[in-house]
Amino acid sequence: MQDQHIWIAIPFCSMYILALVGNGTILYIIMTDRALHEPMYLFLCLLSITDLVLCSTTLPKMLTIFWLRSHIISYQGCLTQMFFVHAVFATESAVLLAMAFDRYVAICRPLHYMSILNATMIGKIGLACVIRGLLFVFPFVILIERLPFCGHRIIPHTYCEHMGIAKLACASIKPNTIYGLTVALSITGMDVVLIATSYILILQAVLRLPSKDAQFRAFSTCGAHICVILVFYIPAFFSFFTHRFGHQVPPQVHIVLANLYLLVPPVLNPLVYGINTKQIRLRIFDFFIGRR
Repeated sequence: MQDQHIWIAIPFCSMYILALVGNGTILYIIMTDRALHEPMYLFLCLLSITDLVLCSTTLPKMLTIFWLRSHIISYQGCLTQMFFVHAVFATESAVLLAMAFDRYVAICRPLHYMSILNATMIGKIGLACVIRGLLFVFPFVILIERLPFCGHRIIPHTYCEHMGIAKLACASIKPNTIYGLTVALSITGMDVVLIATSYILILQAVLRLPSKDAQFRAFSTCGAHICVILVFYIPAFFSFFTHRFGHQVPPQVHIVLANLYLLVPPVLNPLVYGINTKQIRLRIFDFFIGRR
């Protein structure tokens, strides 16, 4: 089984490298080209930052587990990892919502685009995304700190998450469960509803376009965006609810899906949101070919 762990880690390591290179390239291209300092690209920049932090909170430790047999993490280290995993996930969810709103304004309210999404508003939205993630996740730390732990302290997972830690306690974790459900349904769930509403309105506007070619391009772009969003949310919600209700779900399935929503979106986002955008694709081509 130890040899299998070495081979299992290789695809995860490869995906992590792809996420670092892809998001790092997007950040560099946008930050160094003033022509790309527009709302859509600034939101993409924020998405790349959250992607880098999201996968970097779990993948390095997971690789040390598989390759170096480093199965031990301190209690404070575990709490820190838990906090960043959930906070960055909540932040990225808010960023995806902001990007959906950006596309809605650009397509459905094009004449008001620059007046609505000016530099000040983008800064406020970005700050609100981060503060919201920190604000709603910090109580997780308080809820864990109040619990007494006895017996074994082995988490059947490759990283620390709220309910995974709470289940090790020898006391009632009902407050943890209730607050976790509240955050998932009222915060992340609301993001999903608003994102879906934005894309429905966008698709309605696209259907009114006179050009079939323009409709096809818009449907292709929106379809790719929706697929990445589904890959981000579906495994996350599956992981969340199986921790609370899916007692018959094999732990291997839970572990794979829990890692999926932390790693696959950071790999796909630079491709779907970045390279799929003509302006960024041309800059990347010029950068690697060495032409201007």
